[in-house]
Amino acid sequence: MAKPTDLVQGTLDLLILKTLALQPMHGWGIAQRIRQVSKEVLQVNQGALYPALHRLEQQGWIEAEWGESENNRRAKYYSLTRDGARYLRRQQTQWNRLSGAIDLVLEST
Repeated sequence: MAKPTDLVQGTLDLLILKTLALQPMHGWGIAQRIRQVSKEVLQVNQGALYPALHRLEQQGWIEAEWGESENNRRAKYYSLTRDGARYLRRQQTQWNRLSGAIDLVLEST
């Protein structure tokens, strides 16, 4: 199983932004969504997730507000900003280019 430290630099940010493009979510929900969509391969721990959320919020790519979770607990919900959506599109294009190039190299041997 991949750990966040095994991910290419910046990949966790991209995964978080892509997840939030669907709908606002709290931290635990973001981690669960990434785990589910990756078929249990990517498991984001809190020690990596919350610093990334804080960094993305400081950069203006996400914003947060307090709300109640499904189990009636107070939770911070994160959502993508317009700048975050633009950044996500650019990063996704770069990621597709990079991963395509890596595929070419791996399949050529």
